[in-house]
Amino acid sequence: METTFQLLYNELRQATRASDAHCQAVASRLTEEVERICTESQRIQDSGEVKTWADSLARHRLEQCLKYYRLGHRQGRIELHSTLSAVIYRYITPAKAQASYQARLTLIEDFLQGFYMESLNVFRRETQVEEAFQPKTLLELAEYMAFSERYAKRRIPLSYGRSQQLIILRVQTFSHQQPQEALVDLEQAAEGSSSENETARGNAALQQVREQMVTPDEEPAEDALREKVVQELLAYLEARQQHDCANYFVLRLQDLSAGEIEEILGLNPRERDYLQQRFKYHLIRFSMSHQWELVHQWLEADLENNLGLLPQEWEVFQDQLNDKQVDILRMKQSQVQDSAIAKNLGCTVAQMNRQWSKMLEQAWDLRNQNTSKTQIAAED
Repeated sequence: METTFQLLYNELRQATRASDAHCQAVASRLTEEVERICTESQRIQDSGEVKTWADSLARHRLEQCLKYYRLGHRQGRIELHSTLSAVIYRYITPAKAQASYQARLTLIEDFLQGFYMESLNVFRRETQVEEAFQPKTLLELAEYMAFSERYAKRRIPLSYGRSQQLIILRVQTFSHQQPQEALVDLEQAAEGSSSENETARGNAALQQVREQMVTPDEEPAEDALREKVVQELLAYLEARQQHDCANYFVLRLQDLSAGEIEEILGLNPRERDYLQQRFKYHLIRFSMSHQWELVHQWLEADLENNLGLLPQEWEVFQDQLNDKQVDILRMKQSQVQDSAIAKNLGCTVAQMNRQWSKMLEQAWDLRNQNTSKTQIAAED
């Protein structure tokens, strides 16, 4: 399996911006999964082509993982959610139940939240990671989402030589366990009941549903980090009396169209365009100097991850640096304090920070330039 590990590790290093340690960990877990399948499958053992099977299984898992990695945190979740929803939609309610489209969607959401937790527990058990393991980096999240899709589609043998996908068996059980009144009373539970004829049992059930609906879910680590970036950027804008930029940012977070933003802020298209450019200027200042560490950590483009550059991009970036910038990069990687870096270079902290901001912009431009080329190539 050493060959399989090297194949996966080398591909992950070339195709992702993840750190070397994370690439090794993911490659190791995928290799162990492939080895387990090849060892336990009598059909593979009898084929006499175990290595061919191992290569095929490894590449399939690698492609799945990279697919979710390229989609990113948000779009990757949407893709997995859509894939699994399409599989279970027709099985989500008992055959005789008259459920609306919206009621089905609500049940799908409820079911999949539980299924994601189940798949995470199975992932922890089968990969032998610690019990409290949570995907934190984009590569770990991609690995988990790819595993969840494979886990959902596992074929479970039934009687008479039949088989069925695991997620379908799970959702059929889930649907039959739903109390009949749950499909009728969800809206009433959300708003509170005014009926005087409810039984004590009904009141207790409604109260439990209300409590569940108003209890906030624990935020994933990346969502908490995103929220911190948002709050810091708003504070940055307010501190600089850029209240209109802050308002524009809040409306952008709501995914409003340009026309809707113009109407709410009372601007014409030219004024809105000017405000957008001013906001972009402050956003760059915030990202490249004021809170560069927080922003780059959120984007998984911090120094630990070579500023988000692929190995070949990282080499190009370093070749572009002058001697002073090379020294700054080396000391930043060693976590030397800014004042000590400036003293070592014989300049002020402000001058050193200006140099560092330029370097971050160079990395940003290089990263975006190559991302754009990849997107164009994919479209062609």
